[in-house]
Order: sequence, then structure tokens, then C-alpha cells
Amino acid sequence: MKVKKIRAGSMPEAMKLVRSELGNDAIILNSRVVMTGGFLGFFKKRRIEVVAALDSPNINGGAPSKEATPTQDNMVAGQGKQEALEVLPEMKPSIKTVQYLNNHVNEDAIPLPKPIAEAKQLLLKQELSGLVIDEVLQTIIKIWYKQDENLSFDDVMTLVKQGLIKKISHLPFGGISFSKKFINVVGPTGVGKTTTLAKIAAFSILSFKKKVAFITTDTYRIAAIEQLKTYANILNVPVEVCYNLDDFQQAKNKFDEYDLVFIDTAGRNFRNPKYVSDLKGIIDFNHEMETLLVLSLASKQSDMEEINHQFSCIDIDRFIFTKADETSTYGAMFNMIHQENRAVAYITNGQNVPDDLVTVTPEDIVDYIVGAD
Repeated sequence: MKVKKIRAGSMPEAMKLVRSELGNDAIILNSRVVMTGGFLGFFKKRRIEVVAALDSPNINGGAPSKEATPTQDNMVAGQGKQEALEVLPEMKPSIKTVQYLNNHVNEDAIPLPKPIAEAKQLLLKQELSGLVIDEVLQTIIKIWYKQDENLSFDDVMTLVKQGLIKKISHLPFGGISFSKKFINVVGPTGVGKTTTLAKIAAFSILSFKKKVAFITTDTYRIAAIEQLKTYANILNVPVEVCYNLDDFQQAKNKFDEYDLVFIDTAGRNFRNPKYVSDLKGIIDFNHEMETLLVLSLASKQSDMEEINHQFSCIDIDRFIFTKADETSTYGAMFNMIHQENRAVAYITNGQNVPDDLVTVTPEDIVDYIVGAD
């Protein structure tokens, strides 16, 4: 690896020197502001110091590469003299070098270009993970200097969207697969599980002509049973209440000829591990079941993470995020998807059944964060 230290009057000038000496494939390892010259501590000049590197073909024992000779391109426009350029010894990549590569934008030393800084503030306001923001912006700042800073804020946001979409596009987004008969919806109290379940059931009936039934294991709240029965009456579908695993098996047998059976579970304090173990004592989690974890976008990310942890003993297929209409901050949703490597089946944005249920794509998730076009 060929490494050089360059000083110039500004970051753009430094980047021109980097390209001149190392080419367009050079990588910035570090950057900082330094004060040089002066007399008796006065009249010092502000300079940008950049350490740049280029993979060299002679790392494995080839002939040493010739040092580049200074050219007119090394002259800083309007200053009439060449800026300092120091050649550092060639070296193999080390752990420290890799760390520099992963953190080459030193914001404490060099302010981000205005459009990129504005994009970062937008993402921070949306409470997107700092690690995700840094990774996306590192890619964009390379493009910024390779294109001689010819990027508008809209250009930067387009690149942000592309970077965010790329991070989650490999996941299987979309509604229920219809490949499994039992659709189990789990989550804490207050996130809207029963209403969401009714929305998915109504959507399956109206759009796919499926024969649907309900099972509820929420025997802790009479109101919850009555709510599901009300939805069942509206949709003209049967509902069974199950208190234990035997009840559940009997309900499964009763609904043998149905296309889909939607299971509503009790919403209790998610901080109590016994809640999840109780579920396993009532529901037969098997290969016929698709399980969706419901999280409220109106809650804190730390609560979402704790809920997800409590349900980690159950195979969760995808998320459902509710109450999108009750917040303007969506970074936690992306963070959960990215951290858990788990896609989203639906987002709900209101109480209307069967409306206010959205099947989403990675592009939709990112639009919630950066704003739709």
C-alpha cells in the first residue's frame, strides 16, 4: 500500500493533489486541520492535512514504485507555490489501517460539505443508527470528491436512499405468504394486535377470496375476546377461544378445511418472560405457522429491542409496525430491520378495518425516513 501525506489550502485542493499523485482509486485514511508558518506564534496559516493511500502491486515483493514527480497540478491555484507533500513508506494493510479506512471522515477536523452535513442532520433527526449514517455517508463523500463536489442536496439524498435501500433489499418484504395456514400475531399490550389481525384477515378475504377463521388465546381480557368476536361477525367468520394446548388442537381440527386461521395472542407486560412461555404452553408453534411480531412506531427503540429479545425463543418470520400515523420519526424501524436482519410484512397507519394496512417494500421503508419523492 502506497501512503502519502498531503497539505493544501482547502479540502478540494487537497483532493486534487491526491488524485494527481495517487489517482482516482486513492482512499482517504485520515484528515485534519493544521496551522503552519507564522512568526513568533502569529500569522499562522490554516492548512488541510490529508493522509491518502493506494493499493500498490509491489506489496508482495515486486519492484519498488517510483515516486511521483511534482507537476503543475500540485500547485495550489492563486498561491504561486507548491503545497507540502510527504511520501510515507509503503506498507501492508494492518488492523489500524483498516480502522482508518472505516472511519476516514474526521468530522471534528474537517467539516462535512454542506449538502452532506444537511443530509446527516436529517438522518439524525429521524434517529437512524449512527453506524448506518456513517457507513452511508462515507460512500457519498468519496463520490463527492471524485465528482469535484458537483452534487446538490437532492443528489446527496438520492445517494442516501440508494445506500439505505441496499442495506435491507436482500430481505423478504411483503405481506403474508399464504404458504402457511396459521398466521400468529404476537407482541406486547397496546400495539394494536387484534385490529391488525382483523385488517389482514379482511384483506385476505376481500382480495384473495380466502376462507378464514379466528383463534384467540387472549383469555386475560374479556374486552379483547369481544373485540375479536365483533370483527368475526362483521367478516362473517368463526372464532374459537383457547385456554390451553388441548383447546388449540381442537380448534385446529375444527378449522381443518379453512385456508387461513388467524391467531390472536394475549398482550401482557413484555418485560415478564413468563408471558412468552405461557404462549408456548397454549400454541403449537410448528411448520404450518407464520409468526409476525407487532411493534408500535410510537414506542422507543430500546423498548422495541427488549420486546424482540423477549420473543427470541419463538421463530419470528417478520415484523409488523403499527401506529405509523402517530409519529414523525421512523429511524428506529429501519434500525430494527437492519439489526435483526428481519423484513416487514405490513405497516398500519390508522384504525380503519380493512383499510390503513400497507404492504411495504425496502423503498417504502426508506421513504418513511427521507421523505417520499
